[in-house]
Amino acid sequence: MKTISFRNADKTFLFPNKTGLKQFIEQLFKKERKALVELTYVFCSDEYLLGINKDFLQHDFYTDIITFDLSETPSKIIGEIYVSLERIKDNASELNTSLSDETLRVLFHGALHLCGYKDKKKADIAIMRNKEDYYLGLYKKGLVD
Repeated sequence: MKTISFRNADKTFLFPNKTGLKQFIEQLFKKERKALVELTYVFCSDEYLLGINKDFLQHDFYTDIITFDLSETPSKIIGEIYVSLERIKDNASELNTSLSDETLRVLFHGALHLCGYKDKKKADIAIMRNKEDYYLGLYKKGLVD
């Protein structure tokens, strides 16, 4: 059974269509031919995520998202994704996009990491961005299958 949950750490975030978004994220994994078992998104502040970045990744900088793959086997994906709401808001402003679109992009970005996509090299970043755009477009068109 697939389980996707949205939790709040030190920030609260409410979704207008939480059920639909969960169903769409399940479809994203299906389209990527990955077996999702459990996925938890945790919404937090910059400071909260900075602490995780320092403690677990030894990085001393702000980021919008950190994805942890907790899967015991590659065939059954279990993940935890931490999302800074403050970073998303700042990114949306800098990129001149809506807060809604940037939030969705980041949520899909984390899911795509669990599907095996990387974003450290220039070529990998281009692939990741194309996938984010693809899923953002599908979501906005209401295509879930």
